[in-house]
Amino acid sequence: MLKPEILDPQGQAVQRALPRLGYQGITDVRQGKRFELEVEGPVDDDALARIRQLAETFLANTVIEDFTVRVEEREEVTTA
Repeated sequence: MLKPEILDPQGQAVQRALPRLGYQGITDVRQGKRFELEVEGPVDDDALARIRQLAETFLANTVIEDFTVRVEEREEVTTA
């Protein structure tokens, strides 16, 4: 993944497209070898179902790619 201070135009393009596609509540997207989404509010079963649908229909090319969805607590990043 790119460092947080590095501009991520692909992630920003995905983030801007999500509301037009009917996906609300995603506050940030970072793209690298994986997508990282920050979610507004609690990550309950309904939120996970919406994110799985988002991954299957928008983020992954399911003809040639597999994907997994997992929840991680946000870590604070420090720089030296």
